[in-house]
Amino acid sequence: MSIIESLAKRRTVYALNKTLPVAEETVVKTIEQAVELVPDAFNMKSQRVVIALGAKQDELWDTIYDVFGGKVAREKIDGFKAAAGTVLYFVNEDVVKSLQAKFPRYAENFPNWAQQANGMLQISIWTALRDLGVGANIQHYNPVIDAAVKKLSDVPENFKLNAQMPFGGIVAEPDPKEKENIAERVRIVK
Repeated sequence: MSIIESLAKRRTVYALNKTLPVAEETVVKTIEQAVELVPDAFNMKSQRVVIALGAKQDELWDTIYDVFGGKVAREKIDGFKAAAGTVLYFVNEDVVKSLQAKFPRYAENFPNWAQQANGMLQISIWTALRDLGVGANIQHYNPVIDAAVKKLSDVPENFKLNAQMPFGGIVAEPDPKEKENIAERVRIVK
């Protein structure tokens, strides 16, 4: 399958369950491979992921619900909790700061480059999961949940949470993607 075909299959899937179409170990290995393969400016390796599975998956989404004190609908949170797991995306800010100090001429760029790498990692994992037949969606409840998620995940304070990606078996496929006038977003100059 080509990368374009894989990207076309990758969709936001909200109707997820805990029944994965492949072994949990296959999902973990795929995520590990993506983390290793996705580039990062200056080879800084600033990206970190935590994979919440089993009881930690349920605890994560119950914690997120509790942090919001009921301001986010329980049904919505339970939809994410129903998934088999969640990938938590972080940037190790100490790595970024060390490169800022080492290369002061580029210092202001390193946070941007780390965010770019995080985005590349998210789409790579999301697409790779879909190639396995696993559905996923991306959430951004941070920074409200940062402290609680760090405590639950036992990650250092210097890890900055960027996104949460619930994944699992696909209960229902999303509606077909609408065709757009791509000329509004892509310009060719010669």
